[in-house]
Amino acid sequence: MEIQKIKNVAIIAHVDHGKTTLVDALLRQSNTTLKGELADVNQILDSNELERERGITIFSKNASVAYKDYKINIIDTPGHADFGGEVERVLSMADGALLLVDAKEGPMPQTRFVLKQALKMGLKIIVVVNKVDKKDARPAWVVDRTFDLFIEMGADDETAVFPVIYASGRDGKASLEPDLSKMVNIEPVFEAILQYVPDPEINSDKPLQMRISTLGYNNFKGRIATGVIYSGKIKNDQTVAHINREGIIAEARITSLTSFIGLNKVGVEEAVAGDIVSVTGISDITIGETIADRENPVALPLLDIEEPTVKMVFMINNSPFGGKEGELKTPSQIQDRLYKELQTDVALRVSDNENGTWTVSGRGVKTVDGKKLTPFEKVYIEVPDEHAGVVINKMGVRHAKMDHMNSEDGITQLEFTASTKEFIGFRSEFIRDTKGLGIMNSTFLDFLPDDGYIRERDRGSMVAHETGETRAYGLVNVQGQGELFYGPGIRVYKGQIVGQNSRPHDMRVNVCKEKQLSNMRSKGDGPTDHINTPRTMSLEDCLEYIDDTELVEVTPKSIRMRKIVLDELDEKRKQKNLI
Repeated sequence: MEIQKIKNVAIIAHVDHGKTTLVDALLRQSNTTLKGELADVNQILDSNELERERGITIFSKNASVAYKDYKINIIDTPGHADFGGEVERVLSMADGALLLVDAKEGPMPQTRFVLKQALKMGLKIIVVVNKVDKKDARPAWVVDRTFDLFIEMGADDETAVFPVIYASGRDGKASLEPDLSKMVNIEPVFEAILQYVPDPEINSDKPLQMRISTLGYNNFKGRIATGVIYSGKIKNDQTVAHINREGIIAEARITSLTSFIGLNKVGVEEAVAGDIVSVTGISDITIGETIADRENPVALPLLDIEEPTVKMVFMINNSPFGGKEGELKTPSQIQDRLYKELQTDVALRVSDNENGTWTVSGRGVKTVDGKKLTPFEKVYIEVPDEHAGVVINKMGVRHAKMDHMNSEDGITQLEFTASTKEFIGFRSEFIRDTKGLGIMNSTFLDFLPDDGYIRERDRGSMVAHETGETRAYGLVNVQGQGELFYGPGIRVYKGQIVGQNSRPHDMRVNVCKEKQLSNMRSKGDGPTDHINTPRTMSLEDCLEYIDDTELVEVTPKSIRMRKIVLDELDEKRKQKNLI
């Protein structure tokens, strides 16, 4: 059909509040044709393998639906705090947003973070109270809490009186009332978009201006830049001006132009102001830069790119098990993979080191006016009252500042401000301390002065004495000295960390020791020994655990920790030379 008008709308929500499911319903109940395997799958936009595995949206994506005489561009944004920078950039392409809120939980911390950015950008917000089909749904309470949040975020009177749609994304139904029996289809959401989301501000008669908001990469086409056309029009094979972040203007030719039609990127010969399109042909273009008319190049305001705030050093696996798991084993392969990520993640930094390693920066400190600043996070916690004490104590050890505490119906609500460097790795510890009953969310707060405190580990490691296979007899003999990370029948090598010592120093242990057999048998012999359940260490746990003398070894099949110097005598010689 001939599309006459355009609406650009983002969908923002906390993790697991049903955002991607609602997008599925919008796509299926519009005139969008789902081809091939997509017709039979859920969470259509979560096409990435990791997204499907974890059930969350990581990468922002675009789609469009045709409703009446409108083309509605849908921008599906990440809902996880780790991808907050991605959220801010893609919101710049929208003129309005659907704010999804769970009908039971209400607005959550990450809802606050994204809503604050949306309000700052002046987007028109439509609140969708989703999952009203839950047995314990409380939509009236949720609307009141959302209103309080709008006021807290500084919304003016007009913005705070937001339109509300009630929905069950799973069933593909919505209504102006929270009565599931009166819901027929998802059409009320479409009608709300048409009624409340303003048309994009466009200048069709002015020279071309297009700002890049997201990046992709194709092995054949190169870098793919996606953004909104603010004025004029753009054509395939057109020579344009590329204005970079320093204001330098260079000519470039558009080698392909694609628009979003349904779930697909479809090649078009021309696109006009107001639409969201992708272009290729400009190899060095990045987030926030402008594609402009060659004869009259005028730059649009730049989009901010978050600075790296955590640094890690990557190196080739040189452990005794190196090269036995996985296919990318050479330095050139690892380097190519790291630099390939720079094609799409503009917040990442990769630098080569003289010793053959790479420093990858994604989050860390920065210096402003001679002062060292470090990232801080706002941490929101809800736990049963009986676990509040241990959580407060553990956050205190991490030098977190308590900003708020409240107890209601046996649940304690806590708010903390903590530095990112001390907060990393706390999640798994929090789950253990609260027996899985606690809820914790965090969002980036700001760069604040670094207190200089580096939290040191108060317990040493248990390190494998020899290479071999762990045995029940050896594990039983050493488990009283601390906490094991492995059970029996696991291949380990000399210098690998197999547990945490109960004392401050490292200890070499023989977990591969077997019981000596003899022809003598005494009363009481038999399988009476008990092996404690080993502690499972995730990648985040390992990164938080290691100190300056240790490394994390990551392969497609295993995550291990090891000492940098594997041999105990070599390690002692090194320490002696340092002294």
